[in-house]
Amino acid sequence: MASTYTANSGIEKIGAGEQAGTWGTTTNNNLEIIDRAINGVGSITLSGTTHTLTTSDGTLSEGGNKVLVLGGSPSGTNTITISPNDQDKIYIVHNTTNQTATFTQGSGANVSVVAGSKKIIYADGAGSGAAIIDVTDALDIAALRLGGTAITSTAAELNKLDGVNSTTTELNIVDGDTSVGTTAVAAGDGIVTNDAGTMRHTTAATFSTYFNQNLVEAKTALNVSGTVTVTPSGATSVYQPLVVASGSQTVRVAVTNLVAGQYVIIDKTTSANSMTIDWTNNSAVTSSGISLGSSAELGIGIFNGSGFSFTETVKF
Repeated sequence: MASTYTANSGIEKIGAGEQAGTWGTTTNNNLEIIDRAINGVGSITLSGTTHTLTTSDGTLSEGGNKVLVLGGSPSGTNTITISPNDQDKIYIVHNTTNQTATFTQGSGANVSVVAGSKKIIYADGAGSGAAIIDVTDALDIAALRLGGTAITSTAAELNKLDGVNSTTTELNIVDGDTSVGTTAVAAGDGIVTNDAGTMRHTTAATFSTYFNQNLVEAKTALNVSGTVTVTPSGATSVYQPLVVASGSQTVRVAVTNLVAGQYVIIDKTTSANSMTIDWTNNSAVTSSGISLGSSAELGIGIFNGSGFSFTETVKF
């Protein structure tokens, strides 16, 4: 009875009564094939764009190694065909070339190992429709280290980066890059803002509108009879039109919400009668201010952080 061979590694099974006196040589060769299949590391030299990785029956062959170290100088993506197409194979692949190596066995799926990377693959040995499967394609790893450093981010945190296409320069700016440029700001440029905990992208024109609207608080006209208080609703400059119906009245400006550099415009819209402007800090009168006579129409005050420097003028 002639020898037969195992399906996946080509190990010779000596027929009954065969190889009398020589079976030891065959057995030793079989043990070498087994050793290579379990722990063998084979160096595969690639050239051009194709290579056939063969496992031959009863012979030590490069396709019989467990680990494949790809070397050589392929001229482009190198397609490695696992032969024969009916053998099941498991390979650990290390591609040390500067080109991608694509493993195929039949018309089924292929697996590409890019230059410099490593993968664990297996061939299903399904004949003409055989496929290659990447075992490392969807590994479930409890703890991951890169270059010896533990990755502590959760999957949910890393998934937040899915779809991010920022450049290294852009990410470095977010990370606190101190290199400040002088690129002109245009109305259509985007500015990142924190909207109650949600980061949003808003045009510079939108910010300009907001700042202009909040630059000066234009208040509704007041009729002054006795003493009235003008209180800024926030840290903004104030324009306050007033009507002094009779006599000499007093206007007090509350400075509690103001910051240095902001101003108050008191517009006495009536040409008759007079008015005194002073200011308060937490309800305490801190200055007698200035008086606007019947001919003066505007009192303009610049806040210096604790009080005002008022001047009076007329409208032109």
